[in-house]
Amino acid sequence: MAFQLSRIMRPDDANVAGNVHGGTILKMIEEAGAIISTRHCNSQNGERCVAALARVERTDFLSPMCIGEVAHVSAEITYTSKHSVEVQVNVLSENILTGAKKLTNKATLWYVPLSLKNVDKVLEVPPVVYSRQEQEEEGRKRYEAQKLERMETKWRNGDIVQPVLNPEPNTVSYSQSSLIHLVGPSDCTLHGFVHGGVTMKLMDEVAGIVAARHCKTNIVTASVDAINFHDKIRKGFVITISGRMTFTSNKSMEIEVLVDADPVVDSSQKRYRAASAFFTYVSLSPEGRSLPVPQLVPETEDEKKRFEEGKGRYLQMKAKRQGHAEPQP
Repeated sequence: MAFQLSRIMRPDDANVAGNVHGGTILKMIEEAGAIISTRHCNSQNGERCVAALARVERTDFLSPMCIGEVAHVSAEITYTSKHSVEVQVNVLSENILTGAKKLTNKATLWYVPLSLKNVDKVLEVPPVVYSRQEQEEEGRKRYEAQKLERMETKWRNGDIVQPVLNPEPNTVSYSQSSLIHLVGPSDCTLHGFVHGGVTMKLMDEVAGIVAARHCKTNIVTASVDAINFHDKIRKGFVITISGRMTFTSNKSMEIEVLVDADPVVDSSQKRYRAASAFFTYVSLSPEGRSLPVPQLVPETEDEKKRFEEGKGRYLQMKAKRQGHAEPQP
């Protein structure tokens, strides 16, 4: 089963550098994934459901997309477990004047089907037919790996980004930022909880503010580590999206983004962690060339610990990229 979503990129999709906002691309990726997974989960007789985003694997922004180009978002279901659907998405940009196309993003998303009668009830997923047995085995390995990683992220769920008075430049406190948003009907599915793409776009906006504050230049999203959605966010809730710098290399910045949901009109529920992720940004000159990044100055023991963890993720990804590089003659 495959699905394609296409639309032209408009001026209101632009970031301050003039390219398409990374959050806009993330939102389109999620829309395509939600459509194809919801279709699949309702392909057999039974209780009707809507697919909700549970996780987005790491996605790299391979090439910038420009205003006036057409984004082609192609989604395909590649694995199903009893209660989840894996969707792989490719994004191509098309210059409609020349016909040239280029790959800008590749992403893997996981959805779970929620009953329309009770959105807290997870339904079973119809199985897919694999063209070869190895596809199912490889998909099961990916499923088990993401399930384990989702569990490992929950230990951070108590972290809170606290404001600091008169912070010094290049410190974590200097660039950290928060955005408070009241969830309205336009943010939600027809069933009253927030689209995952809306949350990701807000997360990318906050991460971009942190990056711009730190380096005081144009910035662009380079990649997003796995985004884990821990719980649904309902209409009428107030969400706080907080971002803080965790690590800098010579030319990149890692930013942790935390999303907390507050059911302000429901005293029976407490504030909870709804989503979390790491975003990587790079600094750009006005001509679009990569610039050196001011080095982060961690002050507290927690900041130093997060810096070392970020360094580990950076070195691990660098080694992985070098391992996939073509051998030089």
